[in-house]
Amino acid sequence: MLIVISCAIFFITALVLIALNFYQPAERYAWLVAIGGALLGLVSVFLWQTQMNFTFALPLWGTNKVFSTPIAFRADGLAWPYALSLATLAISVLLAAVTTLNLVNAIAWAGSLALTGLGLLAVTADNPLTLLLVWAALDLTELFNQLLAVKGSQNNEKVAFAFATRAVGIGLLIWANVISASNHVSPSFASMSAGAGVYLILAAGLRMGVLPLHLPYSPDSALKRGFGTSLRLVSAASSLAVLARIPSGSLTPALTSILLALALAAGIYSGWMWLRAPDELSGRPYWVISLAALSVASAVSGNSAGAVGWGCALILLGGSLFLASVQHIWVNRALLIGVFSLSTLPFSLTAGAWLTNLGIFFPFIAIAQALIMAGYIRHALRASGRDALETLPAWMKTVYPISIGLLIFDQVLLGLFGWDGARQIGAWLLAVSATLLTFGLFWATPRFRLLNPIRAHQSASAFNWQTGLYGALSNIHRTIDYFLRVINSALEGDGGLMWTLLVLILFISLMTQGGS
Repeated sequence: MLIVISCAIFFITALVLIALNFYQPAERYAWLVAIGGALLGLVSVFLWQTQMNFTFALPLWGTNKVFSTPIAFRADGLAWPYALSLATLAISVLLAAVTTLNLVNAIAWAGSLALTGLGLLAVTADNPLTLLLVWAALDLTELFNQLLAVKGSQNNEKVAFAFATRAVGIGLLIWANVISASNHVSPSFASMSAGAGVYLILAAGLRMGVLPLHLPYSPDSALKRGFGTSLRLVSAASSLAVLARIPSGSLTPALTSILLALALAAGIYSGWMWLRAPDELSGRPYWVISLAALSVASAVSGNSAGAVGWGCALILLGGSLFLASVQHIWVNRALLIGVFSLSTLPFSLTAGAWLTNLGIFFPFIAIAQALIMAGYIRHALRASGRDALETLPAWMKTVYPISIGLLIFDQVLLGLFGWDGARQIGAWLLAVSATLLTFGLFWATPRFRLLNPIRAHQSASAFNWQTGLYGALSNIHRTIDYFLRVINSALEGDGGLMWTLLVLILFISLMTQGGS
């Protein structure tokens, strides 16, 4: 029941904000209402610890039980860190809004809270049917917002293609459920058949742009900080949460090696692009893909807790970096705690990421981690393009650092408490190797042109092959549309009756010949 209470708090607060915007659009206390709701939601998620490993299921639909699988949710040691990360992100987004509080944006705040409620439903989903319903809601939300944010037919086609790939991910999730049902296995993630595991991995990997490597959404979107950050990170959490539910024994050794190689290739390439991105918002797509790639790699190697650690790092570290819109030397230094969280050093957030024998993949994992960490350091210390905190009123100077500090505090907290991946020693040799390589990359970045940041338009057009794929699919669509219009024009108007009579005569002739 606590899951329902937490989600209800976020949804009800969002509805109140929408009502306030409709009846009193200029009132600034809407922000206080949003903060109060988000704070209650965060406290309610902490209360899950009092009843951990609990399940809530809705009654079956209809007297005839149209769906034999109930809509069910489960809070356990792998769902709670995601829920805590999302709830903290929600209140941090609202607190960071003080830098633009002169523009009351209750609709955007309501959207962030509603997305958080959907995210909590996704990370606690106990079976594929529940998860696909939440995925569909999030995908439609992102589709509408992207179509409103981008301009031009070409960008609209990119948005449509990104939506189509996510729809294929939903299809893979359905197929995983079909496989379990065919083996007469319970539809719950906890008891799914091993054969369904590979489809769950492919579903998450496809939605996140890892398997195969592609941008999961249009890089030209105007959605930036605030609501844009919530949309990107909540959507990522909803997809990565399924990696914690992969049945054991799902992959053969050969398939494990193939998927690991593909995930690490995506992680290294996107980590490289993240390191060279001109700023953190331009590099956000590559941040999402690189952390998702490491999460997929952990899940493929049979480490569910490790996959959760990388997923929470994506939310908490990404949120703190993307919300840091004001220059403040102590906030910038505090952001560097995130380097420890990414390092997989003992007792860090990602310490349990690599608990199995990595073999030949050891150096590639170290390289991927080092690229991500070096890029994180560069973006955290970047001063250009940010306003000075001194220009804000005194109370805002206090509130703004708290918004970033909450996300940093959660990183430390999850490394020590509350879930299955806390207090781990991990693969310390890999962690040390990646950390040393990180500092080497950070030292070399300003000294070697190859490592220098690229321009924004180069970052957005990095996936040239994907642009070609967009063009090919667009040409196929236009060709089919042309033939359909030709056929439609031929069958309509004055000639339509003649074509109908001709087809009817041919049909009668064929039937007569067949009868004789």
